[in-house]
Amino acid sequence: MVSDPSEKALEGLIEAAFLAGGYALGNNADFDADLALDTKQFWAFLEATQSDELDKLRPRHNWQRLVLERLDRKIKKDGVLTVLKKGLSVDDAHLKLLYRLPYNTKTPEVTRLFDANIFSVTRQVYFSTSDSNPSVDMVLFINGLPVVSMELKQPWKGQTVYHARKQYQDRDAREPLFQFGRCLVHFAVDTDLVDMTTKLSGKSTYFLPFNKGDAHGKGNPINPTGHKTAYLWDEVLTRHSLTNIIEHFAKLVEEEDPDTGKKKKTLFFPRYHQLDVVRQVLADVREQGVGQRYLIQHSAGSGKSNSITWLGYQLIETYDAAGEQNLFDSVIVVTDRRVLDRQLKDNIRAFSEVKNVVAHAFSSAELKSALENGKKLIITTIQKFPHILDGITDLTDRKFAVIIDEAHSSQSGSAADKMNEAISGSVDEDEPEDLQDKILAAMEARKMGANASFFAFTATPKNTTLERFGQQNSDGKFAPFHLYSMKQAIEEGFILDVLKNYTTSKSYYELQKSVEDNPEFNTKKAQSKLRAYVEADATTIKTKAGIMLDHFEQNVVRTKKLKGKAKSMVVTRNIESAIRYYMALREALSASGSPYRPLVAFTGKKLIDGVEHTEDTLNGFPGGDIAKKFKTDEFRILVVANKFLTGFDEPMLTTMYVDKKLQHVLAVQALSRLNRSNNKLGKEETFILDFHNTVEDIKDAFDPFYTSTALSEPTDVNVLHDLKDALDDTGIYDWAEVVEFNEMFFASADADQLSPLLDTVVDRFNDLAEEQKPDIKIKSKQFVKIYAQVACIIPFTNANWEMLHWFLKFLIPKLKVKDPDQDEINGLLESVDLTTYGLERVKIGHTIALEDANSELEPLNPNPRSAHVDPDKDPLDLIIAAFNERYFTGWDATPEEQRVKLVNLLKHAMADPAFHDKVVNNSDSQNRRIASEALFEKAMRNERRKEIDLYKKYASDENFKKGLHDALLRMMEKAISRPEISL
Repeated sequence: MVSDPSEKALEGLIEAAFLAGGYALGNNADFDADLALDTKQFWAFLEATQSDELDKLRPRHNWQRLVLERLDRKIKKDGVLTVLKKGLSVDDAHLKLLYRLPYNTKTPEVTRLFDANIFSVTRQVYFSTSDSNPSVDMVLFINGLPVVSMELKQPWKGQTVYHARKQYQDRDAREPLFQFGRCLVHFAVDTDLVDMTTKLSGKSTYFLPFNKGDAHGKGNPINPTGHKTAYLWDEVLTRHSLTNIIEHFAKLVEEEDPDTGKKKKTLFFPRYHQLDVVRQVLADVREQGVGQRYLIQHSAGSGKSNSITWLGYQLIETYDAAGEQNLFDSVIVVTDRRVLDRQLKDNIRAFSEVKNVVAHAFSSAELKSALENGKKLIITTIQKFPHILDGITDLTDRKFAVIIDEAHSSQSGSAADKMNEAISGSVDEDEPEDLQDKILAAMEARKMGANASFFAFTATPKNTTLERFGQQNSDGKFAPFHLYSMKQAIEEGFILDVLKNYTTSKSYYELQKSVEDNPEFNTKKAQSKLRAYVEADATTIKTKAGIMLDHFEQNVVRTKKLKGKAKSMVVTRNIESAIRYYMALREALSASGSPYRPLVAFTGKKLIDGVEHTEDTLNGFPGGDIAKKFKTDEFRILVVANKFLTGFDEPMLTTMYVDKKLQHVLAVQALSRLNRSNNKLGKEETFILDFHNTVEDIKDAFDPFYTSTALSEPTDVNVLHDLKDALDDTGIYDWAEVVEFNEMFFASADADQLSPLLDTVVDRFNDLAEEQKPDIKIKSKQFVKIYAQVACIIPFTNANWEMLHWFLKFLIPKLKVKDPDQDEINGLLESVDLTTYGLERVKIGHTIALEDANSELEPLNPNPRSAHVDPDKDPLDLIIAAFNERYFTGWDATPEEQRVKLVNLLKHAMADPAFHDKVVNNSDSQNRRIASEALFEKAMRNERRKEIDLYKKYASDENFKKGLHDALLRMMEKAISRPEISL
């Protein structure tokens, strides 16, 4: 005998596994295709468990047909999930169709009833009501009701999961077994991979991977005891597991489209990593009890809202190890983003089967009311949370689960202090009166209370997040409790790889002095200021806006990406730049008669050129409507500075134009606005044009979060000793003053009582030499920052650190440090003129490859920081020369040679007979520009033999051509307005 590699053998293997796990063997002859029901198992279950209820129906004529027709109508209307959970009412009888899992072993009757459920497996089920031939490889039934179908393929015979998917797509979705809601899920399976769908709809059927992941990517790891996909039948579809999914995960939700008003039903079945994370967390909670921390590193595209919802509801119902008592009184879901706040609220409400258990808390009064009225799940935001908990003092007798979405620094420092303080109940009737006790109580309050467990979800954990919420391994490193990596999400197709089509564009420009003398400036600050000056210049922004718009029109609008609905985002360095970009784009779109308009998003007000702007006044509608308006065809470009860089999911975004320094977590979060898939509109790729960052910058930002992120070691808190010693030695305060301040502060003294004490210290600070002040303020800030981030996790208490923390926190804003270079730097911009500006693409359509290896972050810098002294200074002409050398590298010529070439071209254009009529005497700015560019092109053609290299670059690089035109236009306008100055 040899091995049997057939599909039939695979069927037999899987069937044997189900039978060994307590399933009964079904018979295809018992399957009623019209009702999609195993009638033998259905009646056997009811007779064995609810004969008394059936007795109520037996006297009726044709009573079995009455029950079956009622069941069929109910499933068609509400789905099989509803009848499994709620049962079936027929006249005066109520039939339970699934007995639930027991919570513990102390309820033998519940256990007996669950064991009475009939789980069965049937091979080759002939499902068609019109054709006797087609069959589906395997169907799983519970009490006669089909819940899972499977198409199996054997790669050894040249058939894979792809062929199984295609087979489902060819099925007639009108057949009762395949009608939406009749089965919970349909699996396409081979020995390596599993895909799933909850809705068959012909060729448009959408399958999701249902795989464990391998090496942080797609697929499944090697299984030493069998096929890679054996987890499906050995773990996921066992009697207990499948019942758990039905009770706590699977959900049929009816949603209404806010725009069309149409209602749509969606059947949710968990993906593997969602099922896995919830089960692993719950198992650990039962074992460890309340008071633990969990970091879940799940990439964008992981379905995090559903994972949070499933976890939240099941934590409410989680019992202790003995199965006797609920572990948590309430579950609080905290989100850092207002958009996701609404998403979570809607998602949780949609999943809620028990009414009035969910509350959305905007204030402490609402939170109190929610707790008093039995609200088990409370949703809020981190922005509101400290205020919400201000009035909550009597919570120490209760236990909480706190789920934090996108946990970053807001949960690693002072923003969470009041949350922890309120939950751990440091303020109560027995509050200690002694200052030392008060200090220790405040420190313990900032630690995570023993009456709360924290579950932090994030795609991009920082070092402080890892240290606060991660699991510390035996080697001292901190790692996530559960991982679904960016790599896996990309490879499985849940998100797009935004680094796959990355284009960088390098600016080149030339500055010249506009003053006779040659003053000295701080070289580093001057270089930074000069670049900011050039990039923020209105003409520079207009040039870049033109390039963005040209690209968007040519490559997105005219190619009708996403069926003509694709949109773009412009990311700018600050609010002023955002407004100037918006105005440049609005003007250009208006001039071209475009049918769509741009939007701008920013917070607050901004005064530009004497006019105050808000997003409301610029857009013409309230800022709260931006996300909704952006979905319409009227708006296709969104200009932002910081707003909408996180927590904004718009699947129609395909293109991003970046003119902002992006690094670390912000780079990942900002660029990831593009990564949402949109299968319905055929979104397959993204495009990024970056004017500011290099490919290396972006790779460095993404690498730590591509696979698994860990912290190499804990923060060395001894730096606090060093900082305190250094600050004590400055002599600006006596320790008695620090103690006195804390006595008053913790006694709730008014601010006017604290000020004299702080002002005395400030006077001593002001008497110091200017060069000493920066060092003191920097060390003070470092102490406050590090202490706030580690105080909640260090295993010991240090009252002196706590007192110095509060003292410095109020002192720092009063310490004024003068920057000796600031007046000079402010005068720098009045000493230079921008003479040339252009752009050149450096990397075009580049794919940034990320590292597969696990990443490690370093803890907070353990070295005390100091102020920089003796800055390098250079004369203005050297600074400008260095600046031009760094940024004006678009041509293979010296800056002077480049200037000569530009002047020569401009002279040719201005000498043209048409120059005065079409340019000088033309009052229409748009026609004037068109005429000028035509003259520049003519001049370039005339000079092409002399300037062959320049002409080649001009003719082949559209961005270079546009940049050259802008430089020539700038020089021409200056020559026309000031004819007394020679070119």
